[in-house]
Amino acid sequence: MTTLTNAQLVLPDQLLHGALTFEAGLITDIGPPGPGLDLAGDYLIPGIIDLHTDNLERQVLPRHNARWPSRSALLAHDAQCAAAGITTVFDALCLGDIGFEKARNQTFGDGMADLRALTAAGILKTEHFLHLRCELPAPEMPALFEHAIDDPLVRLVSLMDHSPGLGQYADLERHRQMREAEGFSLAEIEEMVLAQQADHHRYHIPHRALVLEAAAARNIPAASHDDRTAAEIARNFAEGIRIAEFPVSHAAASAAKGFGIATIAGAPNIVRGGSHSGNVSVADLIAGNLLDALASDYVPAAMLEAAFIAARRGLTLPAAIALVTSGPAAIANLFDRGRLAPGLRADLLQVRLFENIPVIRAVWRAGERIA
Repeated sequence: MTTLTNAQLVLPDQLLHGALTFEAGLITDIGPPGPGLDLAGDYLIPGIIDLHTDNLERQVLPRHNARWPSRSALLAHDAQCAAAGITTVFDALCLGDIGFEKARNQTFGDGMADLRALTAAGILKTEHFLHLRCELPAPEMPALFEHAIDDPLVRLVSLMDHSPGLGQYADLERHRQMREAEGFSLAEIEEMVLAQQADHHRYHIPHRALVLEAAAARNIPAASHDDRTAAEIARNFAEGIRIAEFPVSHAAASAAKGFGIATIAGAPNIVRGGSHSGNVSVADLIAGNLLDALASDYVPAAMLEAAFIAARRGLTLPAAIALVTSGPAAIANLFDRGRLAPGLRADLLQVRLFENIPVIRAVWRAGERIA
């Protein structure tokens, strides 16, 4: 039995100066300060739950054309998540290479194999699940999906279409400029844009139906991705989708709210002060009460910092912390974690503020210290 005392406990609806006790991986008691490990007045919050991170891709390819050994990359990714206070992470592996990103299928295959092996061995610090990002215009996506969908680690699927002219790439001229900055010639860009648009028309509808049918049959939550219009949200709702991931416009997020669809947005958008691709500000979504959860997207450390920024911009601290804890837990049907309450998992973060920046002092996963 372990008691953490003299802490500011961030409970679902209040801050409480007190103590928390856990045993055998579960929270057993919350009460007034008493004997125990003194946290010196630091915040104690639930472990962060990240529903979408591409961070593994960045460890696999730390530089262009410099591929890192897959298993070493996964271990580095895991360590970064633990250090960022993420005790549950959904590795968002992309199924399907399109146009400008031709290494993702290898990352998917290697990542699946490594995650299975390291999870079975009990090596990983944080708990990993799989989020299958299904690139609908990719011809090879169905074969990859069939290989993965019955893995017990799969807990979320999302339907993506990164074809130029859609979603976050609706502005074709901006899309061309982004790709030109990556080193592609104008001729290469135009050739790939036309090819991707052709694949969109050929594969989007049948691949979408395949993924939604398989997810529904297995009770796996399905998310849309990069919605821009209210019409897209209405179509998603009609087809059983109840999660809108990274809506790129205020109109889409507002429509999702109207349908009771949960919304996920990127934490880096808040920390950076806006979208890296010119889309809606997540701060505006929070101000409009249009957001249910944050995800790290491409920076694990953004989760905690974004929550504290949200608390400075009008949310109560419990409401802000919920965006990275109980909010994601509810979306993913993880009812055993995400809140400080007796009977739930002792996934915990000790946090201290330094000039408004949250600094993680300790991390526990199911009662075991991991950082």
